[in-house]
Amino acid sequence: MSSPETSPSAGLGLKPEHFRPALDEQTAGLWFEVHPENYMSAGGPRLAWLDAIRAQRPLSLHGVGMSLGGLEPPDPEHLKRWKRLLERYEPVRISEHLAWSVHSGIYFNDLLPTPMTRAALDRFCSHVDAMQTALGRQVLIENPSRYLPLREEIPEAEFLAETVRRTGCGLLLDVNNLHVSAHNLGFDITAWLDTIPASAVGEIHLAGHEADAALGGELLIDTHGAPIADPVWALYQAVIERIGPRPVLIERDNNLPAFSELLTEREQAQGVLDAALEKADADV
Repeated sequence: MSSPETSPSAGLGLKPEHFRPALDEQTAGLWFEVHPENYMSAGGPRLAWLDAIRAQRPLSLHGVGMSLGGLEPPDPEHLKRWKRLLERYEPVRISEHLAWSVHSGIYFNDLLPTPMTRAALDRFCSHVDAMQTALGRQVLIENPSRYLPLREEIPEAEFLAETVRRTGCGLLLDVNNLHVSAHNLGFDITAWLDTIPASAVGEIHLAGHEADAALGGELLIDTHGAPIADPVWALYQAVIERIGPRPVLIERDNNLPAFSELLTEREQAQGVLDAALEKADADV
């Protein structure tokens, strides 16, 4: 297998449509991220392709089905499937969401908002602890996209910071989600960033959003179906200047473009990292 990353670099979310060009790509420092739920099978072509990719590149696993923000603890069988993938692919990072998607055995095809209450915080921390204990790995928790103001006892950034303090988890800072949420709810991004522990950020995500069809620019939707917008690029630059270089991922799940287009966005993200790394070296 390929060796783990030696310094922060930019990667791409890997889709089956891009397995062949991804396998053939020679760009240095490139890594890939996949949703583990798409590979929880006993065999087949998807696992064979991922085996071939992992032999050449580092992988990160980004879960979407653990429902850590729900009322119920993580499903033991789902954790076992996760564990098998960890043993097979030895990912450099694993992550999940501040969200829920399962209730009373019913699975919803979405990442639904976790209430920002003290009771929900206690539950969430318990579920993060359960996942980390079962997998023997630190989990990075991603900030969600938010669309409507809901009752809060604890602001989101404080909720995440307290989760880090209690569980020892890390954070996956989704810059697009932060931009979308701040736009929709009207909170201050600088204050949000002041609240989270910068040292806990283990990965950054960049993705595209689109204006709501009915409300236009009043409401932004995190679609992962468009190129990364200029304000998100600017916020990414500011975040890297603020917290330093971190592994960064380009996400695209809908309206999938050619692999070469994603590589172009990846190169732009890598350029920001390279400049920050050069500055850090010069300051030493």
